[in-house]
Amino acid sequence: QLQLVESGGGLVQPGGSLRLSCAASDLNFYNVAWFRRAPGKVREGVSCITVSRRNYADSVKGRFTISRDNVKNTVSLQMNNLKSEDTAVYYCAAVARGPDTAVCMGVPTEEHYQKWGQGIQVTVSS
Repeated sequence: QLQLVESGGGLVQPGGSLRLSCAASDLNFYNVAWFRRAPGKVREGVSCITVSRRNYADSVKGRFTISRDNVKNTVSLQMNNLKSEDTAVYYCAAVARGPDTAVCMGVPTEEHYQKWGQGIQVTVSS
């Protein structure tokens, strides 16, 4: 049973940076995405990564970078130039590689992902 564990959240000032990590055994065999839920809003896709693709929501393009470390079995989300509107609970999600060839064709959407982390708080405030 894949268990996703997020880390790296916290409080940061506007313009600052944070690096979120998602870890799990055998994560190398999964396509992974980051979602977030801001207060009072629905959960939205932020970024995703497969063997051949990376995609980002327009609101984070140029500021966030998704990457994976196949040695450590982690997927990270480097978040730079953070804004107050980035304040949210961030979730890591994963799906086994294979059947779903439409995964991560654009901004990630929830129906493509089967495994979810517990979420981690990111607060951007002065």
